[in-house]
Amino acid sequence: MDTIFGFSHNVTLLIWALVAIVFLVVLIAKFKWNPFVTLLISSLLLGFLAGMKPDDVIKSITGGLGGTLGTIAIVIGLGTMLGKMMAESGGAERIATTLVDRFGEKRVHWAMMIVGFIVGIPVFFEVGVILLIPIVFIVARKTKMSLLQIGIPVLAGLSTVHGLVPPHPAPMIAIDAYQADLGKTILYSIIIGLPTAIIAGPLFGKFIGRRIQVEPPANLAEQFTTKENSNLPGFGITLFTILLPVILMLIGSIANIADPDATSQFTVFCEFIGNEIIALLIAVVFAFFSLGFSRGFSKEDVSKFTSECLAPTATIILIIGAGGAFKQVLINSGVGAAIADIATQANVNIILFAWFVAALIRVATGSATVAMTTAAGIVAPVLGQNPDTNVELVVLATGAGSLVLSHVNDAGFWMVKEFFNMTVPQTLKSWTVMETLLSVVGLVLILLLSTVV
Repeated sequence: MDTIFGFSHNVTLLIWALVAIVFLVVLIAKFKWNPFVTLLISSLLLGFLAGMKPDDVIKSITGGLGGTLGTIAIVIGLGTMLGKMMAESGGAERIATTLVDRFGEKRVHWAMMIVGFIVGIPVFFEVGVILLIPIVFIVARKTKMSLLQIGIPVLAGLSTVHGLVPPHPAPMIAIDAYQADLGKTILYSIIIGLPTAIIAGPLFGKFIGRRIQVEPPANLAEQFTTKENSNLPGFGITLFTILLPVILMLIGSIANIADPDATSQFTVFCEFIGNEIIALLIAVVFAFFSLGFSRGFSKEDVSKFTSECLAPTATIILIIGAGGAFKQVLINSGVGAAIADIATQANVNIILFAWFVAALIRVATGSATVAMTTAAGIVAPVLGQNPDTNVELVVLATGAGSLVLSHVNDAGFWMVKEFFNMTVPQTLKSWTVMETLLSVVGLVLILLLSTVV
């Protein structure tokens, strides 16, 4: 049927998509259903409402799930291993203590933002928080500064990288969906991410730290501040290990720009090592030696570290896969094309559109990953009809939208609340405002950059 209740086919598809998304949001936000199960059910619901055949719905779900995880699952696994090696070796603490010494106590909050930005590159946000919270407590005790003045810059650095900077899973999802260039996205993400993290981190942290005074939980503070740190890896080798995958990816992109037709074997080699999977694999193997064997860990220790760190990633991998399934049903059912037609006719600014869609889903579900994955499926067809759009900036806009307004339906909200020993109102005034600053400032800078690139 081309119409329902007098509506055109495109509008009908949009109504069914809205029903499926509301269903998704309500089950996750209100009834606390598992996002993986909910995304799969929502995919089935949308497919049937849109008039797809049962076999086509199943093929769309399995194809979308498998296609999404083809690269992302490997990136998540290798990135988690790299983060685990950094945690076990004491590399994160070495980076923090060195930067604090170099910056001095008066500018220590700037150093902490850089720590969060650097350490956040190979690890998930939650892992980064757990990794760096001891250092926040130690630095706050040593400098006698407000806990939030030290902690907010760290959280801003971690969250900025989580939402904007590849090879994190969230931006990688959008890069894959939008067929964006990885190297350009990394470059733009650093141009956008650093000033965004500065405003939401050191500047806002200094402001809010003077107004909200909190003390760390006594048991955690005692445990962390008595930790020995005399036998830590070197700063240079730790920093190089963490940045190695990003360096390799940039090398591959530069080679591609210099020789787009890959006429030389050197270009082919650079593009090969610059592939996100190969770059991360090289970095992980290098970390086995630089942060593992050279630190006195046995092969059994390294094997144990890399095995036990993978179990917690199962949930995030499944959610991303199910999000890919939902995205594919959006496309195959014709919903994506309908949205693209309407958005194109309305001359919608695609950067604003991507940010707004991701922001709505983020606020409703509390999950940046669900927001990024679902928004990618909605925005990708619109991009297909607007070939002149800078897709790398749309990736960043989607990531910025997925960070906005973290509140009580976000696990990260409660993690920050507990670690910083805050009340719910204090967490809303500090963490939630910081996340919203990251999102809005990031969007403004993306729009400004879009006028020149």
